[in-house]
Amino acid sequence: MPQNEELVIGLVSISDRASTGVYEDKGIPALQEWLAGALTSPWRAETRLIADDRPTIENTLVELVDRSRCHLVLTTGGTGPAPRDVTPEATLAVADKEMPGFGEEMRRISLNFVPTAILSRQVAVIRRQALIINLPGQPKSIRETLEGVRGADGQVTHVGIFAAVPYCIDLIGGPYAETNEAVIKAWRPKTALRK
Repeated sequence: MPQNEELVIGLVSISDRASTGVYEDKGIPALQEWLAGALTSPWRAETRLIADDRPTIENTLVELVDRSRCHLVLTTGGTGPAPRDVTPEATLAVADKEMPGFGEEMRRISLNFVPTAILSRQVAVIRRQALIINLPGQPKSIRETLEGVRGADGQVTHVGIFAAVPYCIDLIGGPYAETNEAVIKAWRPKTALRK
């Protein structure tokens, strides 16, 4: 892969009410803002605001990976226990491989803030050469999950999941993504570092 290849990131906000204009979507803007501060290598976003409907979610994920050629897809919303929350089922339905460590770690990070984190059913999967991750719905929770937990002194006390994302993308054949270490330090084994 060329070092300067652009990372294509699908950002999917899943909400019945936001998708019909009842209220403003906050998921996609929160993701765009965080990624703008976290990534130092070239990237662009493909955004989708859709209803919490399983066929729609499945079709959107397939379209982003298979046709728009996204290397990473981040979804927000639809991961709770309510009957309309079907994002994990839709994500698993389009998967080639499940990546259970991401869901486990997202819940563990969120438990630092709220006991209801155990109600989240977030999953992560590989489809073709893309990593798909279900994130929480709230902007504050999105940031905490990606970036990690910081102490009063600003130091990271619990690393966020995004630390593992660039190396995962390397392993599945995507472009080499670099991060702003003040936000999140991408971790790679020494043998995988490029300088």
